Amino acid sequence: MTDLFGDDGPAQPDVRTGPVPLAERLRPKSLAEVVGQEHLTGPDGAIGRMVAAGQLSSIILWGPPGTGKTTIARLLAEAVGMRFAPLSAVFSGVADLKKAFADAEKMAGAGKRTLLFVDEIHRFNRAQQDGFLPFVERGTVVLVGATTENPSFALNAALLSRAQVLVLNRLGEAALGTLIERAEAEVGHRLPVTDEARAALIASADGDGRFLLNQVETLFSVTLDAPLDPAELAQFLHRRMPVYDKDRDGHYNLISALHKAMRGSDPQASLYWLARMLVAGEEPLYVLRRITRFASEDIGLADPQALVQCLAAKDAYQFLGSPEGELAIVQACLYCATAPKSNAAYMAQKAAWAAARETGSLAPPANILNAPTKLMKDLGYGAGYSYDHDAPEGFSGDNYWPDEMAPAELYRPVDRGFEKRIAERMAWWDERRRETRGD
Repeated sequence: MTDLFGDDGPAQPDVRTGPVPLAERLRPKSLAEVVGQEHLTGPDGAIGRMVAAGQLSSIILWGPPGTGKTTIARLLAEAVGMRFAPLSAVFSGVADLKKAFADAEKMAGAGKRTLLFVDEIHRFNRAQQDGFLPFVERGTVVLVGATTENPSFALNAALLSRAQVLVLNRLGEAALGTLIERAEAEVGHRLPVTDEARAALIASADGDGRFLLNQVETLFSVTLDAPLDPAELAQFLHRRMPVYDKDRDGHYNLISALHKAMRGSDPQASLYWLARMLVAGEEPLYVLRRITRFASEDIGLADPQALVQCLAAKDAYQFLGSPEGELAIVQACLYCATAPKSNAAYMAQKAAWAAARETGSLAPPANILNAPTKLMKDLGYGAGYSYDHDAPEGFSGDNYWPDEMAPAELYRPVDRGFEKRIAERMAWWDERRRETRGD
């Protein structure tokens, strides 16, 4: 059977003979009892308005594990008097879908509408997702899908166009505290932990109400001589591992957070997001590759040592491995976060690539062409070329652009870090060129 905040799929026949789990006993009896999702279930929320109107549209519930997706779907059906038909995409196939639709059509003939709840809906392939469309369009079922994955990537555009995406929040401290209070009221006594350990217990749940109640039930199941403090609690219970899928949303969200924190010159936040990924099991060299890209994209020549630091970190990590080599990645991260920032090289690349595509195959000016043969010399290759080392101050001011193309300003150094010196140098060269041309 699904638990209180479960996203583990449809309820199964209850064959237990033991006591009912605490989470099951605390299952909300109405949408008003669901914690942490008031922005959806409250009077002004999308679900609250649907219930008040007595009319449901198909929806996709998107949120982390243990935030109430299954519970909300079940209570939503009860609130509007619809038949609740649960399926799990993990355990169901085409035959199960066909049966669900056939049952829904039969019940519709008897005047009973069906809310078809599909847990982990993103696990259905595109063809299976397309199979929902005619039944949703005809009103045979109201589809409520639950997913932990970003619907933009996980679900068909056709299905998304027929369903409203509702985002469930990770449960905060207040919501998780309410769950503990409800558990204490159900059991009849206070949780055997100190106030500090209570706060640590809430933090360890990482926003997952189901996990928290399982931990609470474990604490209630033992007899303790004295309330546990945080250190004792940590020894007694295992901490929930961070939710992090290397090839899914968590992966991209955290690397984006790291990149933007470094760009914002916040070394403390940068180090936090780096730790979040490495602690969760991300491949260290992947993170370092992203930091190395950052060194060129967001620092560039404002501090040329940033790229050197990143490549040195790669060598150090490959030499030392984990965990010792991870300190070199930390060093590279902190160096980049505290370096002067410039995206001038990045913007210059984009501008140069665009200019190259637009101008096609324009030839270099004849004065800078090599002339290894007499014929080429006779054709004017290399004629008039000025050797810069022979020029005063080592600068000739010669033309290096195609004759059919005006010189373009592709690289614009910023007035920060080492690029400030580069900008001064370029300005001096530009002035010499104008003098050479007689401007």
